[in-house]
Amino acid sequence: MQVPYSVSASNGVGSPKVVGFFDQSTGSCQYICIDEATGACALIDVVLNFDPAAGRTSTESAQWALDFIQREGLKLEWILDTHPHADHLMASSWLKQRTGAPNAIGEKTREIAQLWRELYNLPDSFDPDSDFDRLFADGDEFAIGGLTARVMLSPGHTLGSITFVIGDAIFAHDTFMQPDAGTSRADFPGGSASDLYDSLMAILALPEHFRVFIGHDYGTDTRSSPAWESSVAQQKAANKHIGGGVSKEKFVEIREERDAKLGLPDRMLHALQVNLRGGRLPEPERDGHSYFKIPANRF
Repeated sequence: MQVPYSVSASNGVGSPKVVGFFDQSTGSCQYICIDEATGACALIDVVLNFDPAAGRTSTESAQWALDFIQREGLKLEWILDTHPHADHLMASSWLKQRTGAPNAIGEKTREIAQLWRELYNLPDSFDPDSDFDRLFADGDEFAIGGLTARVMLSPGHTLGSITFVIGDAIFAHDTFMQPDAGTSRADFPGGSASDLYDSLMAILALPEHFRVFIGHDYGTDTRSSPAWESSVAQQKAANKHIGGGVSKEKFVEIREERDAKLGLPDRMLHALQVNLRGGRLPEPERDGHSYFKIPANRF
C-alpha cells in the first residue's frame, strides 16, 4: 500500500520526531510521535480503513504504522486518539490487540457517549471506561519515553476533543486546518463554533515556533497535495478564518455560515458507534457477524 508520509525532524532535546502519514479516502492525517533518545513512540489518530459501500473494514493504515515502527526499531508506548472521530473509524482497538500498548482518549468521551446513546437508541451501549485504558483530563501529563506530553481540552469540533502538546509538537486534531484551508467544522452533535474559537485561541497562546499538526487536509483550489504541518506563528498570521486577529463574533459567523452548507461525512453514522467502543465493531450477533445500526431521519 502506497501511503503518503513525511518526517518532521526533532529540534533537539525534548522535541519529538514526527512522522505524518495520510489516508486518501478520508483526508485524515495520522501520526507517529517519536522520542529519538529512547526509541519510544506513540500513535495518534490512526485510521481503521473502511469501505462504506460494502460495510467492510481493513487495516492497511494501521499495519503501515506498525511496519514503520518495527523497521525503525521503535517501542510503541501509547495508542492515542484526540476525540471520537466522525469521519473515519479509529484503529485503537485493533492496535491494542496487536501490540498490548495502552490506548487513551479524553475523559469527556463519556459525555459524547451519552449523547450518541440517545441518537442511536442504544441506552446500554458505549462504555469508554472499559474500552480505553486511560481517559485524560485537561492538564494531565504523561510520558513517551523521555518526552513530556500535556493534555489540553479543546472543545468545539466535539465537546470532548483534546490536544496533545508533546515537546514543541502540537497535535491539534480537528481545530485548525492548514492556514490556506482555515478551521474545522463545529456543527456535529455537541459541537460549538464559540467553543472552537476559544480552543483555537488557547493553541495560539503557545510559543510561536511550536509545530502544529492537524487532523485533516482536503487540499484547496490552488493546492492539490496534502499537507499537515504548520507553526503557531503561521496559523496566527495567515489562517484564512482566524489569522490576523479575527474577533470571536466574526469567526462564529464565518464558521456557522460555512457549516450550514456542509453535508454529513459519509462514514459518520458508521463511525461513532465504532469509535465510542474504542474502535471495536458492534458485538457479533448469533450468526457471528457484526451489524451497524443507522438512525433514519435524525439528521
